[in-house]
Parts: sequence; structure tokens; C-alpha cells
Amino acid sequence: MSSDNQWSADEEEGQLSRLIRKSRDSPFVPVGIAGFLTVVSYGLYKLKYRKDQKMSIHLIHMRVAAQGFVVGAVTLGEMEYLQYLHFWLCNRVLRRCDLCFIQGTLGL
Repeated sequence: MSSDNQWSADEEEGQLSRLIRKSRDSPFVPVGIAGFLTVVSYGLYKLKYRKDQKMSIHLIHMRVAAQGFVVGAVTLGEMEYLQYLHFWLCNRVLRRCDLCFIQGTLGL
């Protein structure tokens, strides 16, 4: 077996460096994480005052809200990236829009 394929601990990426890299690639990752933690914290705070609601129902609602926030943040991040590609790359760099279907549809 060659030594090129062996695993070493030096090549392993740490959790913090991975989070920083993901944050640079997609700036809405920290927004999603912060929103998730906020929703979970609020849900745990409201756990005291849930009155006659079952614990399992409360936890399901909390999980759905937290996941919805993360999905919304990822969706907004992708929309931001597509707008960056369209407006910056097409309009500023290329000075035309070959990537966009709107140009052909509107006859521009």
C-alpha cells in the first residue's frame, strides 16, 4: 500500500476551520446557525409556560421552526449567490447577459 493514501491527523480539518471555510463560501451559514440557536433557545424558554400542551408536541413545533429558519437562510443565500452571478458577472464583467433566459424572452 502506498504512503500517499494513508490518513494522517495533520491533514484532518478541524471543526472551527471547517466552519470558517463554510462561512466564507456561503455567508448565510452563520445566519442559519444563529437563527437555529435563537429558535431553540426561545423554545426552551417557552417550555416553562406551555400550559397543557404535551412536551412532544412542543418539541416538534420547536424543531420545525428551527429547521424552517435554516432552510430559509440557505434559500436566501442561494438567491444572493445567483443575483451575484447575474448582476456582477453578466452586467459588469461581460457587459452582456448570455446566461440569462430573460434577455431572449423580453427581446433585449
